[in-house]
Amino acid sequence: MARVERSRTPQPDIPRSPLRQLLRTRLDGVRALPAALRRGYRARRTPPTAVLVEPPHPWVRALGLTAVTLLGAWLGLLLLGTFRAPVGPMDTSMTLRPSLTGGTRINVSPLGDLELRSHDAPVRLDVDVDRLDPVRSRALVDHPERFAGLQDEVTHDVTRGALGLALQSCVAVASGATALGLAVYRRPRRALAAGGLALTLLGASATAAYATWNPKSVLEPKFSGLLSSAPSVVGNARSIVSEFNVYQKELARLVTNVTKLYDATSTLPAYQPDPTTLRVLHVSDIHLNPGSWRIIASLVKQYRINVIIDTGDTMDHGSAAENHFLDPASTLGAPYVWVRGNHDSRTTQKYLTGRRNVTVLDNGRVTSVAGVRIAGIGDPQFTPDRSVVAAGDPAERTAGGHLADVLRTERLAGTPVDIALAHNPTAVTETDGLVPLALAGHIHHRENTTLPRGTRLMVEGSTGGGLRAVQNKKPAPVQASVLYLDRATKRLQAWDEITLGGLGLSRAEVSRHLPRENQPGATPAPSRPRHPSAPSSGPSSGAVSPPARSPSGSPG
Repeated sequence: MARVERSRTPQPDIPRSPLRQLLRTRLDGVRALPAALRRGYRARRTPPTAVLVEPPHPWVRALGLTAVTLLGAWLGLLLLGTFRAPVGPMDTSMTLRPSLTGGTRINVSPLGDLELRSHDAPVRLDVDVDRLDPVRSRALVDHPERFAGLQDEVTHDVTRGALGLALQSCVAVASGATALGLAVYRRPRRALAAGGLALTLLGASATAAYATWNPKSVLEPKFSGLLSSAPSVVGNARSIVSEFNVYQKELARLVTNVTKLYDATSTLPAYQPDPTTLRVLHVSDIHLNPGSWRIIASLVKQYRINVIIDTGDTMDHGSAAENHFLDPASTLGAPYVWVRGNHDSRTTQKYLTGRRNVTVLDNGRVTSVAGVRIAGIGDPQFTPDRSVVAAGDPAERTAGGHLADVLRTERLAGTPVDIALAHNPTAVTETDGLVPLALAGHIHHRENTTLPRGTRLMVEGSTGGGLRAVQNKKPAPVQASVLYLDRATKRLQAWDEITLGGLGLSRAEVSRHLPRENQPGATPAPSRPRHPSAPSSGPSSGAVSPPARSPSGSPG
């Protein structure tokens, strides 16, 4: 078939619309412009700018990851870190919490808190006693012989609870850090890095806690809560001193005491003092606070105090009108030994002298109360009298020197003194090396130091404060101390610092302390020989005998 050739005849022009013709004309006009004009036109146009964001510094990224990890781990512990475990007859909840000081806090609600310096690490162990199992606790109370096996049971329960808490905490910190990392970075690798870092930090904290673990921390607990239950929880001095190296037994004793406290309904169990321990209550600077007498009477009853020592400033102005404030001193339930302070006048001293159950010490007078030989001197200054210029520390040192002379005389006679008293610490410091223990007040806060020649100086805070308690925004605390003395040597075994929360008295803290010579592993101080003419010191510390009687008839 022959190919049909295309016609080369020119096609007629297709009519165009006016709009297309206008656009065509404009385009041809632009193309016809000189190249120089086109370049200038293009130069006036602003080209798009590419914005480059520099990546953060590696240290900034590391700090950010650490912050996310710590926050996530903390949230994880709050939400998932609680492990519930039975400990003896109690159901407890164990939790790890971030802390700068470490340690262990045992919440025995409603009795209060017990704090132990068990370790130094950035985590604290919180143990909350949720409830007492009625069946297990009643079995222990009804059958006291079962307390003997409580030691192994408590040790096993605590070990199992610690392992469970460690596993629970690992899951909690890893989950919390990973979840928060995923929410912040939205990258699985970064989230997993946060979780791994959280486990690493927890492992490092556990290593630090293990390296600094102090099982003897149960010997010096700090109790905060109901004042009346404190003696029963912290225990007596003899078990603390003579059995301090048995951690399991102390832990079991703590559980036993808490069990007994929980079982009590209306009255708490009475504190059973060790018959070989003398208990001295040190108060000072009452300053006309009538509530102080009730506090002292309560402490005497709860701790079975043998001797009350007041280092002065019982009054504010020393006037005769204030004398009747001193009347309760005869009815506190224990012998009351008093030295004059700089706010106590000679009139005050005369009113107290000769009152029943009260012994006033001045000019180095020596007395023996409950087998403890005590010497004291009154403050040489009476500061409320503005007509007399205050003599200052030189007068105090002179008075202390007179007291020191008396102590040397007693030592040469073979009747050494056990405790020296003065109101001002400057005065009693002069007795360094002549007595094992010196007591003072005056400065309204506690100080406990060992003087260069070996005398322990214990300065008590204010046991009243008077109007001074409301001068500041926060009421001044009420302070007193219970000193435990060995009946044979009269040496200090331990002491409890008692602090009540100001005017409200709604909270009490009892902190147990041991002298260095009674610390675990220390060599006990040698017993001091006594002259045959000295008063009998009673049975030895290792004997068990009925308690002696003080002059007032109270247990000695």
